[in-house]
Amino acid sequence: MPVVNRVADLQSDIAGWRRDIHAHPELLYDVPRTAAFVADRLREFGCDEIVTGLGSTGVVGVIKGRRPAGGEVKVIGLRADMDALPIQEETNLPYASATAGRMHACGHDGHTAMLLGAARYLAETRNFAGEAIVIFQPAEEGGAGAAAMIKDGLMDRFRIDQVYGMHNLPGVPLGAFAIRPGPIMAATDSVDFRIEGHGGHAARPHLCIDPVLAGSQLVMALQSIVSRNVDPLESAVISICEFRAGSTRNVIPQTVELRGTVRALKADVRDQMEKRIREVAAGVALTTGANIDVKFRRGYPVTVNHPEQTETAIRIAKEIAGDGNVHGTPPMMGGEDFAYMLEARPGAFIFIGNGDSAGLHHPAYNFNDDAIAYGSSYWIRLVETTLAA
Repeated sequence: MPVVNRVADLQSDIAGWRRDIHAHPELLYDVPRTAAFVADRLREFGCDEIVTGLGSTGVVGVIKGRRPAGGEVKVIGLRADMDALPIQEETNLPYASATAGRMHACGHDGHTAMLLGAARYLAETRNFAGEAIVIFQPAEEGGAGAAAMIKDGLMDRFRIDQVYGMHNLPGVPLGAFAIRPGPIMAATDSVDFRIEGHGGHAARPHLCIDPVLAGSQLVMALQSIVSRNVDPLESAVISICEFRAGSTRNVIPQTVELRGTVRALKADVRDQMEKRIREVAAGVALTTGANIDVKFRRGYPVTVNHPEQTETAIRIAKEIAGDGNVHGTPPMMGGEDFAYMLEARPGAFIFIGNGDSAGLHHPAYNFNDDAIAYGSSYWIRLVETTLAA
C-alpha cells in the first residue's frame, strides 16, 4: 500500500497548516500560538479528549478506536515537536518567518502538521482497536520538553504502552525513510571550564600564571580522551567551541573561559568521558599552576530504538515507501530529547527524507511539503497496524 489516498486529498490543507506555523515560529516552552493552533485543529477533528498545558505548554489528543475483542485496550503514542530556533531566516519564501531572529529551521512545523494530518484521518475513520495518543511537545531544541511532559504524567495518565517519533532529514531522498535499532542519536552533554591564573604584563610572563597557555594545553589534551581512552570501535566527540580570553595584546589575562559539547552513543562511554575530562583538567592545572574549575552538565540521553518497535517501524515504512526506500542509517552524533520517551516506554525514532534541501539549523532550510503524504501515512498505518482489531 502506498500513501493513504485520503492523506493525498488532505495534502493542501496539511501544507497550509505547516506554512501557517512556519510563519509564526515560537521558541522552547513559549509556544502559545502554536499550541492553541494545534488544540483548535484537534477539537475540529473531534478528538475524544484534548489536554493542554502538559509539561508547561504541551498538547495531547486522545483518539479512541473500537473496543478490542479481548477487552485489553492497547495505547500507542505518536510525538511531534512544535518549537523553532533563534535563527534569522534567509529563504525569501512567501510564508517566511514574520518574527525577526526566529525560524523553523529544523522542520518542527512539518512534524506538527504531519501529525495533525494523521490525527484528522484517525478521528474520521477510527479503523483501529485501542487508543492513539497524539503528542505535541514544546522545547525540543535544548529545553527537554519531552522530559517535562513525562514528569507531568504523560505516559501514566494516558496509559501509553509504546511511543514513536519521527524527524525529517535533508539528504535522504523524498519518499524514503532511514532507521536503525539500538543507539540512533547521541547523548548531548556540555562542559565549561573556568581557568584562573595570575595576570600581568605580556613582557614579563615569568611573573604570571598564563591561563591562555593553560587553556591551550587543555584543549589539546582533551582530544587525547577520544583518541587514546575510548575504544576505537565506539563513538565519542569532545568539541571545545568557545575560547574567551583577554582584551588587549600586551596583557596576560587573569581568567579564561572555555565551553564545549561532549557526545557519546553509550552510557558507559558517556560516564568515561566525564571522568577523564575532570582528570585531564586536574592534570593541566597541576602542570601549569592554574586553577581549573570544571562544570559538566548532563543533557539529553542517548536515543535508543527498541528492537521490536524498530522492526514494526521498518515494516510500516516499507509498506508506505517500498522496500528499496527504507534504509539503514549509521548512528548520528546529534541529540534528540525523544530519548527521554524511549527511556520511559519501548518505541522507535525514524527519519523521513526531506530531499536535497539545506541542512537542519541552516537559515536557508525549509521543510519539503512533498514529504507530508509519506509522513502522515506512516503515522496512520502505524496506528492501524499496531492496534489491529
